[in-house]
Amino acid sequence: MLKITNLNKSYRDNQVLQNINLAISEGEVYGLLGANGAGKTTIINIICNLLKADSGEIKINHESISEDTKKIIGVAPQENLLYKTLSCEENLNFFADIYGLNKTTRQKLVKEALASVNLLDRAKSPVETLSGGMQRRLNIAVALVHQPKLVILDEPTTGLDIEARYEIWELIKNLKCQGVTVLMTTHLLDEAERLCDRIGILKHGRILVEGNLAELRNLIPAQTIVMMRTPAEKVAIARAQDYGFTYRYYGNELAFLLPKTLELAEIIDKFSGIEIESISRQNVRLEHIYLELTQEDKSGE
Repeated sequence: MLKITNLNKSYRDNQVLQNINLAISEGEVYGLLGANGAGKTTIINIICNLLKADSGEIKINHESISEDTKKIIGVAPQENLLYKTLSCEENLNFFADIYGLNKTTRQKLVKEALASVNLLDRAKSPVETLSGGMQRRLNIAVALVHQPKLVILDEPTTGLDIEARYEIWELIKNLKCQGVTVLMTTHLLDEAERLCDRIGILKHGRILVEGNLAELRNLIPAQTIVMMRTPAEKVAIARAQDYGFTYRYYGNELAFLLPKTLELAEIIDKFSGIEIESISRQNVRLEHIYLELTQEDKSGE
């Protein structure tokens, strides 16, 4: 559905994209992760033909990007593109008209788009009367109203409470069930872990790694992660190294990467005689993978 080959983009002397290669299959949910400034928005703007690449090629549904390919893309940006004094129905009619849909088709597709985001009963409600979660769902409905083949969701749940977030997650799952291809960016790693078939991690304009969660886990030299708080960090680190455990600082938290799974009691026993304020054992999650791959100084040494 989407294929990016050798994509490069610079602003003066600042190269923001470096040889990006990416392929997303039809019906796949692909998560693009990276810190602010990693290049995610630049990639989206080039896909949408809003920005010209310096070199490289993008094809959508086997067609090179053009004004025509815009018609098969739906975009829900991070900031809601909604007119707050207009109703849900009026907003969707406005955007459907921009896509060139005739009146009869508009009426049908607007109703379907509202139904797809569970807002059919609020069709006549002004946007300003909706909750933040409802507005976010309506923003996604704007991206869906012309029935695109590729939907781009930029930080779809940013700023939402947990209940509204779950509603958006269910919406994305439903899009996948309908065979819609989804490219999403997110800073919420648990969100990507739940929703994405494959994930690409972007840093300084380059894709460091990509794959499904199982493939990404294989990049980490650990079966278990142990998080520890102790006033005797140096002693704990030395003990851990005696057992062949690798240590990391994830932010200010001390973590040990264990090459095999141990029971918590076994782990505590290995640190006997060392004062421990708290200790927990965790499975390797996307959060750990992301930090392991993107931190400049992994060990704090």
